[in-house]
Amino acid sequence: MMKIFDAHCDVLYKMWLNNKISFKDSDILHVNYENLVFAGSKVQCFAIYIPESVRFEDRFNVALEMVDIFYERVLNDICPKMKLVLEKKDILQLHKDEIGAILTLEGCDAIGHDLVRLKTLYRLGVRSVGLTWNFANAVADGCREQRNGGLTNFGIEVVQLNNDLKMWTDVSHLSERSFWDTIELAQFPIASHSNVYSLFQHPRNLKDDQIKAIIEKKGIIGISFVPYFLSENYQNTHIKDILNHIDYICSLGGEKNIGFGSDFDGIDDTINGLEDYRGYKVLVEELQKQYSNEQISKFCYQNFVDTFPN
Repeated sequence: MMKIFDAHCDVLYKMWLNNKISFKDSDILHVNYENLVFAGSKVQCFAIYIPESVRFEDRFNVALEMVDIFYERVLNDICPKMKLVLEKKDILQLHKDEIGAILTLEGCDAIGHDLVRLKTLYRLGVRSVGLTWNFANAVADGCREQRNGGLTNFGIEVVQLNNDLKMWTDVSHLSERSFWDTIELAQFPIASHSNVYSLFQHPRNLKDDQIKAIIEKKGIIGISFVPYFLSENYQNTHIKDILNHIDYICSLGGEKNIGFGSDFDGIDDTINGLEDYRGYKVLVEELQKQYSNEQISKFCYQNFVDTFPN
């Protein structure tokens, strides 16, 4: 079975909305423990996403609530084979039946203007930091901010702290100017869940020069399973649409820079054949029609492991 490293899901957000959801087997979740085991998951990233509806003064506390969900309801006795990942060695030392879990931050809204909050989240296990969601915050502008501003002075400090702590800096959701400011500074850049703009012109997708810049910095692009990032025919997307984005990045020299960041549980609509995490098995079968097992292993697992910074 092919090992899977998925760089983005919103399980914690769903479980924060509904405290009755069981991570073990809830059919409300795209990503649950049983689905991970079925499809061959080896590492799953769990995002802390704070919705816009949360008052600014409450956002850090909500982030802490999601951290608590991660430890109490994901890493718990019900799912004893889920293991916390803080360093690369934790991935490499996973037993055959164990699945690594990485805590990530989607957007720095939770930290406000306070680096101590970011350091606190690091100490609690966060190992990847997305600077924005779609809009502006104290760090940078997101891809839906019309002014297309770049990193703020505070944002520069955030990226430098990520470098010092050896955390991934995630460029997904950034405005173009913020992207270029970040890619210049970040030592460990990734796009955890972003696709190809040339194939579908959505503001969340990456243009060719951005893809090439990530390749140059030895970063990884996690292809997302969001239908409306994949094709203009987003109401009827198929796994072939994912392969089109993989093919395109490979054509730019990015075979070693491709991964997957499904965005499961952050989406309502799904791709035909990829309705939940179990669909990774079908995706692998489709990849095998076109790529070698060595290449598929890179896409599904090894590329993200190789770039894990600590």
